[in-house]
Amino acid sequence: MSENARNRLLLALSIVMAAIYLFPLYWMYVTALKSGSEMFATPPSFWPSSAQWSTFAYVWESRNMGRYLWNSTVIAFGAVALIAMLGTGCAYVLARYRNIWVDIGLFLILMFQVLPASLMITPIFVGFSQLGLLEYPRLAVILAITAKSMPFFVVLVRATFMAVPMELEEAALVDGNSRIGAFLNIVLPLARNGILVSAILIFMQAFGEFVYSKSMIQDIQLQPASVGLNSFMGPNTSEWNNIMAYATMYVTPILAIFVLLQRRIVSGLTSGALK
Repeated sequence: MSENARNRLLLALSIVMAAIYLFPLYWMYVTALKSGSEMFATPPSFWPSSAQWSTFAYVWESRNMGRYLWNSTVIAFGAVALIAMLGTGCAYVLARYRNIWVDIGLFLILMFQVLPASLMITPIFVGFSQLGLLEYPRLAVILAITAKSMPFFVVLVRATFMAVPMELEEAALVDGNSRIGAFLNIVLPLARNGILVSAILIFMQAFGEFVYSKSMIQDIQLQPASVGLNSFMGPNTSEWNNIMAYATMYVTPILAIFVLLQRRIVSGLTSGALK
């Protein structure tokens, strides 16, 4: 097989795999525009005969989606701010003081990422209850997300700091800068791309967090959009067009962020691999 034929075959396979992967997303958008009877038509239609744009307005008003999205944004930004403040310094220290014990410690910490949130929620809930943090449910969720996502952030940002030559810091120290001054004026600006990308990934994860929010936030006025979407579900659920309209308005902002920043995200993720 020639190289051109092989490249065409790989391109065709990539397109097929991408189509399979993106089909549920396409079906979500299409179902949101269908009428009630058209959703249950046999065989199913892959495009609505008459798009029901009014479904989005109905769901937005009846479900008070503005409040849900605001709560999700507050929780996501709170978690990102806390993780960035604490994790950036931690990643810098781990990048500059390297030894086998640091690598072992990072490996052990990362193992906690394997544990699902549904397994960790019980001890976290009990601990927060004893500390009185459940009286501030959004803060409790932010702290839980921070504890869960901090290792991921530290590992990514550590790789970015490791890509910054130590000679630049040493030159800054020779010129009279303190260690903190060299970090703030030299290292941090060079690593800002990796930090930004890691923060974006944490934000997207926190924006869609469900388990902690469902367990700790009982007040409907404080619940995020992920919990609001779950409120549709029941034993006799049939309003799938409303559910998909809600999911569309919930997911589209995150998709837009990813599409607009995809180049920066990819470059930030790979920046620590090249040195």
